[in-house]
Amino acid sequence: MTDAVPQVTPAAPSPSIAASGLSALSDEGSAPTTDAAMVKDTLHRYLRKHRAALLAKLDGLAERQARWPLTPTGTNVLGLVKHVAGVQAGYLGLVFDRPLPDPPAWLESWDGEDMYASLEETTADVVAFHHRSAAHADATIGALDLDARGVVPWWPEDRRDVTLHRILVHLAYETARHAGHADVVREMLDGLAGDGDGNLADKTAAEWADWRAHLVDIAERAGLAEHDR
Repeated sequence: MTDAVPQVTPAAPSPSIAASGLSALSDEGSAPTTDAAMVKDTLHRYLRKHRAALLAKLDGLAERQARWPLTPTGTNVLGLVKHVAGVQAGYLGLVFDRPLPDPPAWLESWDGEDMYASLEETTADVVAFHHRSAAHADATIGALDLDARGVVPWWPEDRRDVTLHRILVHLAYETARHAGHADVVREMLDGLAGDGDGNLADKTAAEWADWRAHLVDIAERAGLAEHDR
């Protein structure tokens, strides 16, 4: 690893993200009423979109790259995927008395084992578990109504009683947050940026280098101005 800034490479459109049905969200809200089924479908599709975006950040990475920690707290792409897989297994499994069958031992650990892949686990192993936990979570979403009741045993006692609606919002937020982490970590690894969904500015690699240099110049000038005040 070096401290050099990677050249920006825009991510190609991801078939898995497209398959999440996000484009259909543009039509929602056009009807005068929004029923519970539509709300559940909207939340579910946002969740699937963010899942797909997170998993796409592993595409093309070698085992070393996928595990490489790029923050002081050790954030790495493969660990983020593993963590989210465990989170969705808990929130859309145990919370609604639908525990994931044959869960891995680390799922019960509070020592950070979900934030990295062990030497015994490959990227393929982690991705396979993510798909298994996602399928179980989707089955829970499909089986329950938005007002179905659950209990989050690891939350404070006065807030443990929840509905599927609340958990879907919470899990979509949690997954999007970690997908964003993975986006930044991947960009720092090899310059791959964005999800290929049109939200990244259209610049060449040279233009991105100039853009970053412009921001560095502003930061340096702001620092000097602050020092002179």
